[in-house]
Amino acid sequence: MKEALEDHYGYLFEPELLEEIKAVGLYKKVNQGEVVMAIGDTVTNMPLLLKGAIKILREDEGGDELLLYFIERGDTCAMTFSCCLGRNRSEIRAVAETKAEILMIPVQYMEHWMGKYKSWQKFILDSYQARMKELLETIDTLAFLKMDERLLKHLQDKAKVTQDDLIYATHQEIAYDLNTSRVVVSRLLKKMENEGKIKLFRNQIKVLLL
Repeated sequence: MKEALEDHYGYLFEPELLEEIKAVGLYKKVNQGEVVMAIGDTVTNMPLLLKGAIKILREDEGGDELLLYFIERGDTCAMTFSCCLGRNRSEIRAVAETKAEILMIPVQYMEHWMGKYKSWQKFILDSYQARMKELLETIDTLAFLKMDERLLKHLQDKAKVTQDDLIYATHQEIAYDLNTSRVVVSRLLKKMENEGKIKLFRNQIKVLLL
């Protein structure tokens, strides 16, 4: 855990802050598909991702989900930080896209470090900016891209965050992420395979166009 923390966050934080993080952080391993945070959970910790990838989803009143963005190792979720500061309940669902290792930081230290360490303050503000950019990209994707373009971008994004061009997902799981039907996803995936953009296997998709 200490080695992973230093590898992915050592260049961001001064040694004193790293030592505090090691002392108070709660180390957690999660399996692919495991819910890290559910909608309605009281947020008391903020995650620092040491390994793997996590997808952040929003749910409407009907229970349909929409993928907002991914967080990768070396990242955190700014929405979680915002909820922590306000002692609010989570408005997002965080699900492990791959096996992941997380360091959970208790809320009281996060607030304290904002005033104590400039590097922590910069890290949080940069995270807000990055997540806001990704949210705007999600809005642009919904507003301006056709479903086949959305699907290809989604597959490319998954390949990027998992660092693997072979994606392990069912057509139904992809449909949930994009808030569409499995039939539509299956039809478009077959079309993309015929166009040479992907290769389909059972519960696997190889992305050829990256």
